[in-house]
Amino acid sequence: MNPRPASSVRADANRRRILDVAVAELLRDPDASMDQIARAAGVVRRTVYGHFPSRDALIEAIVERAVAAVESAHAAGREGIDDPAEAVASSLLAVWDVADRYRLLLSLAQRSVTMSGIRERLGHVHESGMEMFRRGLEDGTFVSPLPTRALGYVLEGILFAVMEAVNDGVVPAEKAGRSTAITFLTAAGLPASQATELVTRVADRRVATRATTDG
Repeated sequence: MNPRPASSVRADANRRRILDVAVAELLRDPDASMDQIARAAGVVRRTVYGHFPSRDALIEAIVERAVAAVESAHAAGREGIDDPAEAVASSLLAVWDVADRYRLLLSLAQRSVTMSGIRERLGHVHESGMEMFRRGLEDGTFVSPLPTRALGYVLEGILFAVMEAVNDGVVPAEKAGRSTAITFLTAAGLPASQATELVTRVADRRVATRATTDG
C-alpha cells in the first residue's frame, strides 16, 4: 500500500487540531466565532473554512466526534456484564466521562441538530440501551408501567436534562455522573438504596481500574 501524501497527513492533523481547539474554545465561550477558533488553533481563518465551510458545519463535526466517543464508551462500559442494572450503571458512567466534555455544546448542537437527529445519530447506543432495559424488565430487575422503548426515551431525556442542569450550575459537575446513574436506575424501578449502592460500587471500581492503568 502506498504511503499517504504528506499534504494529506498535514490536512488531517490540522483538522483534528481545529476540532480539539474548537471544543475547548466553545466550552470557554459558547459564542466563540470562527475567527477566535482560528486564532486559538494558530491557523488563518481560511484554513478553518477549508475544513469547515460554516460554524454549523464545525459544530456538526464536533457532534459526530462526540457520537463516536459515546458509542465506544457505551460499548466498553457494558462489556462482559450480564446483570442489566449493573450494565446500565457501568455504561452510563462510561458515557458520562465522555459526554461531560461536550455537555456545554449541547445547546449549540440543538440549534443545528434536532433532538430527533441526535437520537438518530446515537442509534447504536439507543438500541443497545433498549436491549438492557428489555432484559431488566423481563427478569424483574426493572419495573415500569411504560413499554421498553418509551422508558428508553424517558431515561435519555434524563441524561440531556442533567447536562443542562450542570450547564446552568444547578448540579455540580463532579457529582453529576453518579447522580445521573442513580436517577436512571430509580426511574427504571430499582429501589433508591440499591441503586445508590450499585452505582457507588461500579464507580469506585472504575476509579480503581483507572488508577491501576495510569500507575
